[in-house]
Amino acid sequence: MSAPTTTVEHVPIRTDSDVVKVRQLVRALAQQARLSLVDQTKLVTAASELARNTLVYGGGGDAEVQLAVDGVRTGVRAVFKDDGPGIPDLDLALTDGWTSGSGLGLGLSGSRRLVQHFAIDTAPGAGTRVEIATWSR
Repeated sequence: MSAPTTTVEHVPIRTDSDVVKVRQLVRALAQQARLSLVDQTKLVTAASELARNTLVYGGGGDAEVQLAVDGVRTGVRAVFKDDGPGIPDLDLALTDGWTSGSGLGLGLSGSRRLVQHFAIDTAPGAGTRVEIATWSR
């Protein structure tokens, strides 16, 4: 995404309380962007899932969240990064019901469905970077 944006808020993700911080920040920016209540809820849910994945499967990492403005529309963009083991089979990991742990297997695939923009970059041993965004309609 090459849109002009506002200041990036950086949140280290090291504990469960950091996941809550990410969720609260995304909610506040979604309200500021005047996203509909439905879009706010979808975006916050996706961000919460991705922050939790960053903590649990990536061993911790960082979130960068920002109000994004491209001149025509306003939205929220969030990037989640970790230096964990990466995802060996991304296609499989994006399949509903697949999990490498004890979860329901809906984190990545569900997050992808909940937002307007979803991009993931991962490789075994190289960590994972997930970018999401939702724009006002």
